[in-house]
Amino acid sequence: MQMQAAPGWLVIENGTLFDSTGKPPVLNACVVVRDGRIVHAGLPNPAAVVPPDARRVDASGCTVLPGLVEAHFHPTYFNVAALEDLDIKYPVEYVTLLAAANARLALECGYTAARSGGSLFNIDVWLKKGINEGVCPGPRLAASGREICGVGGLMDWNPDFRKIGMEGLVLLVNGPVEASAAVRKLVKDGVEWVKTYPTGDAAAPDTNDHHTLCMTAEEMEAVVRTAHNHGLKVTGHCRATEGIKNAVRAGYDAVEHGTFLDDEAMEMMLKRKVPMVPALYFEKASIEQGPKFGMSQRVIDGHQETLDGGMKSALRYLRAGGPVALGGDYGFAWNPHGDYAKEITFFVREVGFTPTEALIAATRTGAEILGWQNEIGTVEPGKLADLLVVRGDVLNNVALLENRQNFEAVIQGGWLRSGRLARPDR
Repeated sequence: MQMQAAPGWLVIENGTLFDSTGKPPVLNACVVVRDGRIVHAGLPNPAAVVPPDARRVDASGCTVLPGLVEAHFHPTYFNVAALEDLDIKYPVEYVTLLAAANARLALECGYTAARSGGSLFNIDVWLKKGINEGVCPGPRLAASGREICGVGGLMDWNPDFRKIGMEGLVLLVNGPVEASAAVRKLVKDGVEWVKTYPTGDAAAPDTNDHHTLCMTAEEMEAVVRTAHNHGLKVTGHCRATEGIKNAVRAGYDAVEHGTFLDDEAMEMMLKRKVPMVPALYFEKASIEQGPKFGMSQRVIDGHQETLDGGMKSALRYLRAGGPVALGGDYGFAWNPHGDYAKEITFFVREVGFTPTEALIAATRTGAEILGWQNEIGTVEPGKLADLLVVRGDVLNNVALLENRQNFEAVIQGGWLRSGRLARPDR
């Protein structure tokens, strides 16, 4: 959040404003920005004094909305087609360059903020610094660095005879003492979120499938205790029902996926209002595109079960009043970076969210998970001017967000970062 704001005045007028507060859209709205912060958002104010040299953006025929938040961003994943692509395919120097390219792409796709869901080494920590200092463009970023998993769990796939370990991608732990020590390493690295693997996934049907636990409750409690002591937040890859419950009991600050919620798990999460990031489009992409990449039918069947359970759980949780944000697991060959907004369309067309619910999940709720709700996530006076100006009626067709050609402007802290208006050749 330390990014420098743009000096001067910016006026966006004549568009339809969707401010993500829950209020109805405002037609022919005006958004006024001064020194990177919003000073007015709503119907034009004739009494407002705006300097004659203010930059003006005519948003006629456009929707103006908050910048999108990718709540489960893997900056170091790049066209992953096999497990070894995640940690040993490229040297860390090249992965750093790939991460910077992914960050730039995310911003160009309208994502002005993101929460890392795991990174090779602590590249995302330094990527965040580079973004904040203007070295490279990208979303406002919360870093998580390396992930934590129990030995023999989902993320422990390099066989011992290779003697290469998993240290670049994940810290493997045996017991609560090692779990606490792993968090301390991440504290030293400078992360803000600690990402763990309490459960398995359909991708590992023989050892750690989507109903398997990969960490003990004691390990998870040690992670939370140590992380919270240092002011860090904790989240986890939670598909199996008991793993979700273990996460809530341990005091997790968010749950990734939350795939198989039973009534007890639902009540536990609702009691604490634990945020959920379902990340469902990855499952759909795996089912549809997996065969092209040699994915076995057994794995695809597991993804289908995960998709069915995840859709049901996400909709139930939202309807019951639970906070749901969007984003997840882009960077695989069948679910590449740049497709982020397909998640929004999927939640509207197939999961059952209304367009308003999906857009709030992709903006305001994402900002709340990050703890940045006082700065971004809605279009209101006093907040940073992280905004999108998109040609067309996004509320009637959220798929417009999938195509960068529809973006008149991607604005971050008042700066025109991308879109047609930001191109020098326009």
